Amino acid sequence: MAERSTAAVDVADNSGDNPLTAKADKATTDGVTESIDTADTAEMSTNGTGGERKATEPSIATPELHSGHKLARRYRLEECVTRLDGFSSWRAVDEKLRRAVGVHLLPADHPRARSVLAAARSSALLGDPRFVQVLDAVEENDLVYVVHEWLPDATELTALLALGPLEAHDAYQMVTQVSQAMAAAHREGLAHLRLTPSAVLRTSTGQYRIRGLAVAAALRGISSDTPQRTDTEAIGALLYAALTQRWPYESDAYGLHGLPKGVGLIAPDQVRAGVHRGLAELAMRALVNDGATASRQEPPCTTPDELVKAVGEMPRIRPPEPAFTAPPEYQRTTYQQGTYGRPAAGPAVTQPVVPPPPPLQGRTGKALKWAVSALLIAALGLGSWQLADTLLHRDKGSTETGNTQTTDHSDGDGDKPKAPVPLKIQGAEEYAPDGTPQDAKDVDKTYDGDSSTFWRSRRFDDGPRLAPFKMGVGIVYDLGAEKDVSTASIALRFGGDHTTIKLYATDSMSSSKQVDNMKLIATTTTSSTTANLTAKAAVKTRYVVLWITDAPYAPGDGYSTPGYKQAITDVKFAG
Repeated sequence: MAERSTAAVDVADNSGDNPLTAKADKATTDGVTESIDTADTAEMSTNGTGGERKATEPSIATPELHSGHKLARRYRLEECVTRLDGFSSWRAVDEKLRRAVGVHLLPADHPRARSVLAAARSSALLGDPRFVQVLDAVEENDLVYVVHEWLPDATELTALLALGPLEAHDAYQMVTQVSQAMAAAHREGLAHLRLTPSAVLRTSTGQYRIRGLAVAAALRGISSDTPQRTDTEAIGALLYAALTQRWPYESDAYGLHGLPKGVGLIAPDQVRAGVHRGLAELAMRALVNDGATASRQEPPCTTPDELVKAVGEMPRIRPPEPAFTAPPEYQRTTYQQGTYGRPAAGPAVTQPVVPPPPPLQGRTGKALKWAVSALLIAALGLGSWQLADTLLHRDKGSTETGNTQTTDHSDGDGDKPKAPVPLKIQGAEEYAPDGTPQDAKDVDKTYDGDSSTFWRSRRFDDGPRLAPFKMGVGIVYDLGAEKDVSTASIALRFGGDHTTIKLYATDSMSSSKQVDNMKLIATTTTSSTTANLTAKAAVKTRYVVLWITDAPYAPGDGYSTPGYKQAITDVKFAG
């Protein structure tokens, strides 16, 4: 399978058919902490968030591999994090690209091997950055293995909920992004069927990503006759847990306490005070069960598309205002109060007022006064003479003809600003702070002088603004040495409403530094195929980041189907 830039499926957690009895923490192959469930009861029961597990299969021995074993002479196994139902999950290293990855392994004769391979390949073909995507799916030497990326900067929703309920804005962002992503997956015929708090990750940029699309269910033999309803109710359960820090079923799961037994499904605002009413009603509409719906009896949401529509009809929930701490009341120091170096007086003692020194007396005082007066008179006289001399020269100059001045201005260019000097680009790399490059191999085509070649972004379903699914796409350029950068001219492949481009000065070619920590050089928004940026003042830098946050809707081509996307054919800097 052709390798993709970033992808992953979720790590299997220990599951069985017994009631949940314990939890433990472990490092997952996505670089985050996942709680190990000793049961999947909450998912397999009729009121759970997952599909039904298939009939019991014969026991299959898990492949006996060890740390240091290599797959395809490339993926070196480092640590086994899960061994369950005949398959195992490993943290590994891709020695070719020198990066951490995760690997799921199972024997080629395993009853689920064919379905796991099919699910992994279908998930990889989706290519949606809101999902953690598959890197490779291979059958080799009596083994089937699925390779996926490692996400060191991501945090499971399970870990976030362990700290307490989410703020209303965070819960709103989570349900918005997850429902939109699942709606897009179902339009392509893909279901998750195991959408739990451990399957939802929040990156350092605030973007929510879903892991285990199709693959998590295939590894465990889970299926459903109503996949859209199953995934929609799972999203409702995630929202309910985010608002209340409780699991919306009677069984405890994922480190959360369940609801009291025998009372049924309780609205979130009855479980915890201060819950956002609109989000509480949305959770109930997605969690409709045995006739329980929202308080206003609105129709239940039975598909991710219906849930997306319901979220869109809600007023947007804005992030909370940053807390402002009033500065402490001003207090004078002992130095300002005139007591520096002396012990403070008691509260009942009044500090004596020190009288000013008496004026100078006698002959010496009189002589000093006359000397100062003489100096002041001399200074006033000198100033008056200089002022008069300046005014005389000005009047003399104004009576002369202006021929010489006219000639000087017509002959010289000294008063005109210098034209910017073109700056040669010495190198470039794709800038991908979220670890998801777009077209890294074609970055050099943006400054090769050939307008027929280009670097392109992937296609996005929503736009023109790429956030929150993607904060932006871009390239970092190396000018060879520190130069004054004042203008840029960028040729684009697609016109339309609209493209927003920002230029930043940075200190290296690395993608680890966020644009929020860089110096902004210039920004512009255009609907044409040319973008010209001019800085208010030249910025001295060696490395320049070109960052696209908005892209127009463009038709399909030989690379991708219609959607919001952009491509860069030529970049020029000057300063």
